[in-house]
Amino acid sequence: MVTFAGVFAHPDDDAYGIAGTVALHADDPDFRFVLIHATDGEGGDILPGFDATPETLGSIRRAEDEAGWRAVGRAPDRHEWLALPDGGVEGVPAAELVDTIWTILEEERPTVVCTFGPDGIFGHPDHIAVGAATDAAFAQGVADGGPGFRRLVHGVIPQTVFERWNAQRAAVGLPVFDPTAIYHMRGVPDRTVDIAVDTSSVADRTVAGLLEHRSQHHVIFDYPIDVDRWRSVLTREWHTIAWPPRGAGIRRLTDVFDGIAGTT
Repeated sequence: MVTFAGVFAHPDDDAYGIAGTVALHADDPDFRFVLIHATDGEGGDILPGFDATPETLGSIRRAEDEAGWRAVGRAPDRHEWLALPDGGVEGVPAAELVDTIWTILEEERPTVVCTFGPDGIFGHPDHIAVGAATDAAFAQGVADGGPGFRRLVHGVIPQTVFERWNAQRAAVGLPVFDPTAIYHMRGVPDRTVDIAVDTSSVADRTVAGLLEHRSQHHVIFDYPIDVDRWRSVLTREWHTIAWPPRGAGIRRLTDVFDGIAGTT
């Protein structure tokens, strides 16, 4: 049995970075999927005309996320919602956030944990806080010497991919990302990317999952929604390995479990 745990800030964060990986392992009876969301996403922007209010958006986004995983074809075996304030996770005492995440990870003893790196991919303070707390909780698992905690990965966008996507957006008149601005995508140096997962065979399922996040279509997609373009975008998932350290010149891996003894 291998356990993959994803720790994210908002509903739909998970739909971008790990849905393809989960879909690739969906039919493996020895694969366990644990998902942790820090917030319900109640602070998100509401699509104009969408039947939601600030009071109901959190429960709607929970349901959307759960529907998204059904569309992907692999619901989490365990899904924890921490109900922290959307937009306010960085204000939660760090020790409290670490302890909350650790309580779940200690019970599950995951083989691999995925979260945000220091850039939060979009520079979002909630992303960065969740990633830092998950890193600290993972370190506790390594230190206690028990089972699990074989690898910690951070979802990232390679710099060359980021630049290509920005050029494509500019060519069709879409707004481009400013990597110095908060809530804008940013890349990491290609040399720091340790894992590139080919998710092209399950891209349809990843797109189907994203489409279930109906209240956030205007945030996720550019209008009109071009499903074919999104299928082509969602053909890779990239990660850096935060633990254990990797030496220079080591081959790039092709799966989050790649190279871990006792896994396939």
